[in-house]
Amino acid sequence: MTQIPKFYESLPRQVHFASLTDPSAYSPLPDDWVICCSDIVDSTGLIAAGKYKTVNMVGASVIAAMQNALGGAPFPFIFGGDGASFAVSAEQAASARLTLARLRRWVKQEFDITLRVAMIALSDVRAKGLDVAVARHAVSANADYAMFSGGGLAWAEDQMKQGQSEIPADTSDTPPDLTGLSCRWNTIPARNGLILSLVMVPGSTATAAQFSQVAAAILARTAGLARGGHPVPAEGPNIALLPQGLDVEARLTHATGPLLWKRVRLLVSAVFAGWLFRRKKPLGQFDPTRYLAVMSANADYRKFEDGLKMTIDCTADLHDEIQGILQQAQTAGHVRFGLHAQNEARLTCIVPSASRDDHIHFVDGAAGGYTRAAINMGKIEKE
Repeated sequence: MTQIPKFYESLPRQVHFASLTDPSAYSPLPDDWVICCSDIVDSTGLIAAGKYKTVNMVGASVIAAMQNALGGAPFPFIFGGDGASFAVSAEQAASARLTLARLRRWVKQEFDITLRVAMIALSDVRAKGLDVAVARHAVSANADYAMFSGGGLAWAEDQMKQGQSEIPADTSDTPPDLTGLSCRWNTIPARNGLILSLVMVPGSTATAAQFSQVAAAILARTAGLARGGHPVPAEGPNIALLPQGLDVEARLTHATGPLLWKRVRLLVSAVFAGWLFRRKKPLGQFDPTRYLAVMSANADYRKFEDGLKMTIDCTADLHDEIQGILQQAQTAGHVRFGLHAQNEARLTCIVPSASRDDHIHFVDGAAGGYTRAAINMGKIEKE
């Protein structure tokens, strides 16, 4: 048994998201672990070209590839819209490096997109006086997501963007295993007025208590929304008859055969799945109504990643109230923030088996989401 189940699997699954504003809820990673980061070069340009679905799918492919490389063993990861970060033990470092190298080559080959990937030793993070601590947030009885604190993950991501500890693309023709990566759902219209993507990080002089107080204030405001502003309806989203992202999925996952054949198989599968979900009756071990309910419960719409990230369905008035709280906190030096409002949310999914309840679904805004919010944070800082 590796260090992953010994450490990460043993962490308590915390049900109440608000409790994760407390730094004591997190446990430091073991000393010999490594941090892996990824992001898409010029994701802003891809978004402007209307390719945010591709951006989200490539970002989530990092997590799917690692899940398959680790044989389904749990490990701490977080999805950021145009990339993902995760941590693995020393025993898993070589597998992670090879997987990321293969994925980098594959994404370049299939989409002509440059995926930046890097691996940084935790000892290097701690040498800077930072840390990487994690917690597990149980969004349902079937799924949980890692939360990160300590400032180390943000520092590692910044180092990657500066070209440090870069993993070069693999030179072989072996593609990564991206089994389970998909998303064939329609975008999800806002029910309360708008879909708000929020990125908030500590100010340069902020204490942990000051940042936590602001985060708690934001969560208190969103608690009044149905399901805390969860953008995915409890009964699940609508499935597209001919999903727009089908070609992206085919190009990412056709490693075992010709692309054309993969496209045909996915099209047939999508039409059949659409019939099942519209029929709303069980077929064998698959119950479409249950699947949709579990899907909504398992969706990841808010997270802590050395800061707070949320994609919520909210009113225009609440948007203005949140913006006012954040502007006041930023003036006081307690936070830095970026917001981006749009009309719809979207899902990107990893479904190892449709007959199990452990499928996971990443929520982002449909028109730039977290990536746009992060860009807006940079613009605010320059003003």
